[in-house]
Amino acid sequence: MTASGCVTVHGELEVVPAATRSEAAQALKDFTTAYNAADKAYDPALDADRVTGPLGAINQAGLKARQKNNPDGNANHLPLELTDAQYVIPKKAGWPRWFLADTDSNRDEDGGKLDTRWLLVFVKSGPGAGWQTAYLSVVAPSRLPALAKDGDGSAEPIAADSAELAVAPQDLSTQYTDYLEKGAPDVFAPSSATSGWREARRTTRRVGFSYQYIDRPLDSGTFAPLGLATEDGGALVFFSSKHFERQTAAAGLRPPLNPDVEALMTGEMKSTLTKERISSQLVYVPKKGAKNDKVVMLNRLPGLTAAKGS
Repeated sequence: MTASGCVTVHGELEVVPAATRSEAAQALKDFTTAYNAADKAYDPALDADRVTGPLGAINQAGLKARQKNNPDGNANHLPLELTDAQYVIPKKAGWPRWFLADTDSNRDEDGGKLDTRWLLVFVKSGPGAGWQTAYLSVVAPSRLPALAKDGDGSAEPIAADSAELAVAPQDLSTQYTDYLEKGAPDVFAPSSATSGWREARRTTRRVGFSYQYIDRPLDSGTFAPLGLATEDGGALVFFSSKHFERQTAAAGLRPPLNPDVEALMTGEMKSTLTKERISSQLVYVPKKGAKNDKVVMLNRLPGLTAAKGS
């Protein structure tokens, strides 16, 4: 076993911490440095190797759009600062390995009146790979459940197909997108990102325009769900999804375009505009049989990744 916690030769079979705390701290530092460089220059190449999964898709598309609209870079760049980092490191065998960095940021939108934490999930795909950030969630610490820890202080990862939870992590994306489209199965507690969003889409009205929505699960590869056991037998789970919004205009009208949408658009817009968004969600999943068995949405982070005109 090396000092980093990785195991040589047949290490894929050993249950070990995903990272040392010094390794985790370095990964957070490297991400922040690359993120700030990319945001200042509006250059997706500068942090492309530090992001993956849903955060990577959102980050890279956003930078691509802003680079096109602001070729001289970000005149209003404010460096991201992530402090008071607490590392939640699970033990597991094989790859990928991952850990959670629970941090304070200087990006509170309300000027710091509401205390929030930035939760970043770092993933390493193999022995020779670097750490990349796959998920980001912003949530009030009072809403976070207590995580289960072993005697060494390591967290307990949850299997994607766990039968101990009200919903298995691997099923969350499908359950979420089916609910948004069909209203069932209704496994989610009411919130702005579940019942509220479904109702808002259902009641969207604008004279001369019609709206269609298509939702698709994302649950494999770098978009796979990642979960940690909580002290009460439930789990804190990150998962991904994809969402399409199609706007069709009546004769003589055109769907509205903002600069970011236009920068990412392919095709020629005549009467229809289709926006593609990728979203990451953070949820609390109760244990199977719990009195309150609804999945609680703690945060949803969507981002425009593509657009098509027709």
